[in-house]
Amino acid sequence: MTAAVLSAPEALRKRAPRRVLPGFRLTLGYTLFYLALIVLIPLSALIFKTFTLTLEQFWAAVSSPRVVASYQLTFGASLIAALVNVVFGLLVAWVLVRYPFPGKKIVDALVDLPFALPTAVAGISLTALLAGNGWVGQYLEPLGIKLAFNPNGIVIALIFIGLPFVVRTVQPVLEDAERELEEAATCLGATRWQTFTRVIFPSIAPALLTGFAMAFARAIGEYGSVIFIAGNMPMISEITPLIITAKLEQYDYAGATAVAVVLLVISFVLLLVINALQSWQRKRTGAQS
Repeated sequence: MTAAVLSAPEALRKRAPRRVLPGFRLTLGYTLFYLALIVLIPLSALIFKTFTLTLEQFWAAVSSPRVVASYQLTFGASLIAALVNVVFGLLVAWVLVRYPFPGKKIVDALVDLPFALPTAVAGISLTALLAGNGWVGQYLEPLGIKLAFNPNGIVIALIFIGLPFVVRTVQPVLEDAERELEEAATCLGATRWQTFTRVIFPSIAPALLTGFAMAFARAIGEYGSVIFIAGNMPMISEITPLIITAKLEQYDYAGATAVAVVLLVISFVLLLVINALQSWQRKRTGAQS
């Protein structure tokens, strides 16, 4: 009896530790299954289809001058649009959080309009606005400013569809920011610029990087809003998704998947670098606090 009682704690110690979250194994298995079904299997099919090409055929498909020019335009325009959205998205989020004004809820709802608006409708609207006979373009083209049917139109379309990602990522962080820290910095003699750069910006920098990454990734794969305003001229205003679509229409499935794999790999590497920078920024901010 005594031996049995004494051995009970030992039995408890030998028992596997219970996890804090119930059903961890089941939920983890479901998560991995769902991720594989929705993401990994389609991407693996894309890669396996590319393996039907020889190395020479693959290189010829992804390195032709027309395809390389589309890479440069797609990633360059996406980068410019994402950087512009970081600046103006921060300004929009700041105004929505810090200042009351008439019609604030309407402006807040308009930020989400690119989410709800079909991309083709966005492209047609921007074309009707910026073309040579459009509401705005008819006044700009006589001045030598052409915003439609060239790379400028692509950048504008990507800015339009990427702005909500930055605003909606930064806005909740600004709402949760501690105003007491800003007041303390002001009481200690800090200027507005010093308060922003040393108190506010470090706390919102990870959110800004997240918004930049989301806007950049969204811009790389954008198709509907771009084809109407780009002009789609080879070597000038032809984006990579349009190259892929053209190859599919020509039944060149292997060539289309080869270009898509290059686009996928470059996008993944860039997002991985951005996520690493975001993690480093969080650790740096936590160490300073």
